[in-house]
Amino acid sequence: MTRDRKAKILAVVVLAAAVGVAVMRKTPARRQEPQDAVYAMLDAARSGDVKSYLASYTGTMEAALRRTLAESTNAGFAKYLQDSNAAIKGVAISDPQAVSDTEVKLRVEYVYQDRNEVQMMYLEKASGGWKIARADSEERIKTLIPYGTPVQ
Repeated sequence: MTRDRKAKILAVVVLAAAVGVAVMRKTPARRQEPQDAVYAMLDAARSGDVKSYLASYTGTMEAALRRTLAESTNAGFAKYLQDSNAAIKGVAISDPQAVSDTEVKLRVEYVYQDRNEVQMMYLEKASGGWKIARADSEERIKTLIPYGTPVQ
């Protein structure tokens, strides 16, 4: 390969890198919404990813979950997370309602085969994004038509 050809290839590579950096700077980073934190927690539970699951929480709720983990094995806790989420067919999360400057409330509805359950979750904004700080007890909602019923 000639010196002239190498110089052209290098120039093209440098130019492509410069264009890539310019595009990255103009593309704003997607801001994490409170709902994203709940979806991330559910994804972590479904896959049995204990570390990511715990990272979704903060405060006393995180401390309680860590105590529960300490009484179990990592594999046992991962299986518990997977088993407790296996029956969930879908999730609906409301738009956040501001409680304070750094806290929001979300209505989370879990869809199961035979029922729906609603839970209010309170999330706090931290430097790393939104974290689940506390949650009310789940409330069962009777469904008129079970999930998966064929439409006629």
